[in-house]
Amino acid sequence: MRVFALMFALVLSPLVCAQEAPEAADDPAQAFVDSLRFQDGEIALPSARATLKLPPSFRYLDAADAERVLTELWGNPPGSQSLGMLVPVATSLADPDNSWAIVLQYDNDGYVSDEDAKDIDYQELLEDMQEGARDSNPERKRQGYPAIEIVGWAESPRYDSGTHKMHWAKELSVDGASEHTLNYDVRVLGRSGVLTMRAIAGISQLSAIKPGMSEALGAVDFNQGARYADFNPNTDHVAEYGLAALVAGGIAAKTGLLSKLLALLIAGKKLVIGAFVLLAAGVSKLFGKKTES
Repeated sequence: MRVFALMFALVLSPLVCAQEAPEAADDPAQAFVDSLRFQDGEIALPSARATLKLPPSFRYLDAADAERVLTELWGNPPGSQSLGMLVPVATSLADPDNSWAIVLQYDNDGYVSDEDAKDIDYQELLEDMQEGARDSNPERKRQGYPAIEIVGWAESPRYDSGTHKMHWAKELSVDGASEHTLNYDVRVLGRSGVLTMRAIAGISQLSAIKPGMSEALGAVDFNQGARYADFNPNTDHVAEYGLAALVAGGIAAKTGLLSKLLALLIAGKKLVIGAFVLLAAGVSKLFGKKTES
């Protein structure tokens, strides 16, 4: 389906810069991070008709730089079609053990009805997803990708009917990985589509990512006229799925980011920058080319 400290923005004295320059030159990952253009404050997302109002704890990378991170730093194939990436200030992309980021994407399938919100049995949905993951593993292996098992909810799905925002997290087990994987998802419902925010890391990072995702959730909203409440049933297109399918991964299975990115979570491997650096919680990042459902 299946997210950095701002090192270059630090105000350093000329002496310190001179002292650290040789070290930076010897660190290709840090040199790569230094080449990125981080942004803060208010960020427009025109294609989604949405706006980010970033807290001080996050910085934004535009779609071009996010693509560079995904392909050049994390070793995924090109074509993510993301809207950019949110990077926490507290950790650095150059840190192989603690880095994470939130990838943004927009799907314009239409207005997603939340009428089924109160009727969803998330335990039953989880069991269906687990069965789907098991059924898909033979094809994964045939194509050379590791098998994936859904261990359970790391955070049970929650939908806020007031803000029309939903979030949940899954714990995944990937063959060959020394640590379980955390797949943390947020969906923001709009008049014409859904804004996706996704973070993927090691399960040990849940305590750090959970408050970060909560903060990021409050930093994004659709613009006036594109909000969920602006829906006009007489003129607007309605999506062919509801909230349950959203959680189960219907969008990702069809066109989403995770359907395009390569599953590269292999225990203990961290390749050098020239051959793609894969960073996350002591193991490589997982952006699964095949969805888990």
